[in-house]
Amino acid sequence: MWDEESDNPTEIIYGNFTKPNSLFVTSNGDIYIDDGEKNGEVQRWSAETNTFVTVMNVNSSCHGLFVDINDTLYCSMPDYHQVVKKSLNDSVMASNLIAAGTGISGDRLDELAEPSGIFVDVNFDLYVADCFNHRVQLFQSGKSNGNTVAGRDTLPETIELNYPTAIILDAEKYLFIIDQNNHRIVGSSLNGFRCLVGCYGVGSQSNQLSSPFSFTFDRYRNIFVTDTSNHRVQKFKHLKKSCGIPVNIQLKYSSQLTDDSPTYYRDCQVPQCHYETSQIYVNTTGLYVLWSENNINAYGYIYQNNFNPLKPSENLLLSHGGKCNNEQFKLIIDLEINTRYILVVTTQDPKIIGNFSVFISGPNNISLSPFSPELSSCVIGDQCNFYIKGIGLTLDDILRDELKPNTVLNNQSFSIKLSAALTIIMFVAGLINSILSFITFQNKDSQQVGCGMYLLASSITSLLAITMFIIKFWFVVLTHINVSTSLSVLRGGCASIEPILKLFLYLDGWLNACVAVERAALILKGVKFDKKKSKSTARRTILILPLCILGTLIHELAFRRLFEYETAPDTTNTNKTNEDTIKRYVSCITHYSPSVQDYNTAVLFFHLVGPFIVNLFSALFIIFGGARQRSMARTNQSFKEHVQLQFREHKQLIISPIVLLILSIPRLIISLLPGCAKTSENLWLYLGAYFISFTPSMLIFLIFVFPSKSYMKAFKQSIIRTQRRTRP
Repeated sequence: MWDEESDNPTEIIYGNFTKPNSLFVTSNGDIYIDDGEKNGEVQRWSAETNTFVTVMNVNSSCHGLFVDINDTLYCSMPDYHQVVKKSLNDSVMASNLIAAGTGISGDRLDELAEPSGIFVDVNFDLYVADCFNHRVQLFQSGKSNGNTVAGRDTLPETIELNYPTAIILDAEKYLFIIDQNNHRIVGSSLNGFRCLVGCYGVGSQSNQLSSPFSFTFDRYRNIFVTDTSNHRVQKFKHLKKSCGIPVNIQLKYSSQLTDDSPTYYRDCQVPQCHYETSQIYVNTTGLYVLWSENNINAYGYIYQNNFNPLKPSENLLLSHGGKCNNEQFKLIIDLEINTRYILVVTTQDPKIIGNFSVFISGPNNISLSPFSPELSSCVIGDQCNFYIKGIGLTLDDILRDELKPNTVLNNQSFSIKLSAALTIIMFVAGLINSILSFITFQNKDSQQVGCGMYLLASSITSLLAITMFIIKFWFVVLTHINVSTSLSVLRGGCASIEPILKLFLYLDGWLNACVAVERAALILKGVKFDKKKSKSTARRTILILPLCILGTLIHELAFRRLFEYETAPDTTNTNKTNEDTIKRYVSCITHYSPSVQDYNTAVLFFHLVGPFIVNLFSALFIIFGGARQRSMARTNQSFKEHVQLQFREHKQLIISPIVLLILSIPRLIISLLPGCAKTSENLWLYLGAYFISFTPSMLIFLIFVFPSKSYMKAFKQSIIRTQRRTRP
């Protein structure tokens, strides 16, 4: 036995034992010694009396000994592929019990193959280094079947072992293993297993091992290893949190944090911390140590694959928050080749700038290069409190970055003031068109068939659509300007305005399609066309159609919600209270799952493209069907000539759906664009597309009444009647 730091043994114990393979020391200093190979027993040397006594009879050598807290002695016998145990309080020597294994070599859960080191925890669960099966087995108390906790056949796979010979479990249930044929010691942690000692291959250097057999920890967490092929016992000191400059430095990197360095919300606790990111390149897999030297109280973090400053806990491998001497940081980590690692250097306190250096040591050369995190423009909110927008741009997305909170309209940007003026102009134009259309189609002469009833309903829905459009615009503008708007008002507007706006837009399009279908039916049936049935069908359709459209939009009510977030307080401004520096922001968002998003896209296409297809095919049927009927009655002209005449007569039927489709395409495009499009860079491109999509609702009179002689006649008659009524 050697005392700490002593070159000479302080005591040598002589006894009658031959070729011992293992020993176990208890807390009172007693030593249990394997003497099974020749004498078939386990002996105990008493520290108090300096005497030996036989405590267990065995049939072979014990490659592992352990005494649990209940004074039960365990012996692993590789020759018999078993672990046996005996209570030290039992005076009967021949009372060994089987703790694990069947006595037959095998790899089933109840079998072992040349077991070696063992460990029993406070719950009397037995861990066995199952050498020939290259695994570590856990046998819970009272059970004959084991569970593989390391090595071969673990699910999920933990670590590859090659003839493990010794194991230790610490108080936090972390497992440490001698991996003999890999000449190393491995240990588990929150992040799984990693190499601790002998990570650079077999050898006799101070950081290498050669066929280690057993090991143990002292109270300071230092490791002592029997390094058998090197004929020595190695001590590996536990690295304390000390940040002196290491030896064997592979790289020294110096930089600085400045006012121009980006900031983020460190650990989602401290806002406005400057940071720098660097990508780490390693040429050799192994254990690396990164030290810092600075006067800015730097914190160090290592991420794998990517670093997102908005989610600082994502992909984080290791962190060290300036807890070394002189407020430095130190990172000790296994790095693998062909894997991207990112080093983030930041500070404990916000808005700190200054110089720093990082020293890196390891098994081979290492390099750092600048790394810029990809910050998505899909993000709404503040760091650690944000939402990533999905597909589909809305007016909220287009105007959000352009609007200035707590600023009157006169002081807003020119784009906001111009778009406000345009909405008013569009509303006035739409109001005039809808009133003129209503005057036309409220005339009973225009309602002799279903077409007039559809167009009367369309004049009303067009007015409602353009009204909801101006409500939507001013709701977005005013609620973004006035940040103190009641949350209940914001939630109500978020949940209802957009779906209602879509309802009226889609209803307007389908009513126009119904007009086209009825005109086609008139051509098809000719004199057999039933006007009363047409009006009855129109009434039912006008009642049912809004319900059907609403059914396709009901999912929006379920997925629309108000996203609220607050900016962090400005801790550097001592003249303001937290209430003054904390700012609240709200946004109306939709959060669809992939399947719901697919459904939403299908609904969008159906309502925007469907009416166009119906209009187009109906127009073609009217032209070609009318030409066919006329060619049968007037044989002096060819079918082609009749088609040309029909086209000249009904060309507005072809032109109108094409115009409607062209005007709807911009809305379709911005509805399919990802919500992360940078609208601020091309604001008027997106605003223009949004405004154009509402022009059909404000041009119903020009599209349907003005080109039609019969409808214009009905309009003039309605004007004449109105004038007569208003005359004194």
